Amino acid sequence: MEGKGYAETPLSIDYVADMPYSYHAGFYYSKFLRELRDNKRLVGVKCPACRKVYIPPRIVCRDCFVKMEEFVPVSDQGTLIAFTVTNFSYTDTTTGNPKPIPYTAAYIRLDGSDSNIVHRLDLTDETKIKSGVRVQAVFSENRTGDYFTDIDHFTIIKGDP
Repeated sequence: MEGKGYAETPLSIDYVADMPYSYHAGFYYSKFLRELRDNKRLVGVKCPACRKVYIPPRIVCRDCFVKMEEFVPVSDQGTLIAFTVTNFSYTDTTTGNPKPIPYTAAYIRLDGSDSNIVHRLDLTDETKIKSGVRVQAVFSENRTGDYFTDIDHFTIIKGDP
């Protein structure tokens, strides 16, 4: 070492490690995924104290801290709360491949739910999207139990400004 910096360039090694793993979804999320896969149905869980419905299901109410056990159907339609259109490439964490761009991530409150979900909106022209519009889930024909592929995307309901 000389002075405040290194005299030589540090050595670097490029290596991609294969790190396979299994993820256990748990009872609540597994029920949610099975209903989606097998019945094209979205389910949430209702708090026995405050009656709020959460999707995806969770074990404990975020407000009351009470265990929730009542699964209830939730609509596949809802309201677009917020969105962002991404125009730069990044890695899709579910596949490891580059994400197709542009890509619109949507924050959606489904009818019958008191929480929001994040998914993809099929429209990418941000001048034609606005918060508050009604949206509808579009289910994949070949569902496998994966939330982000079993619902292919959400689309704005025709006739909604």
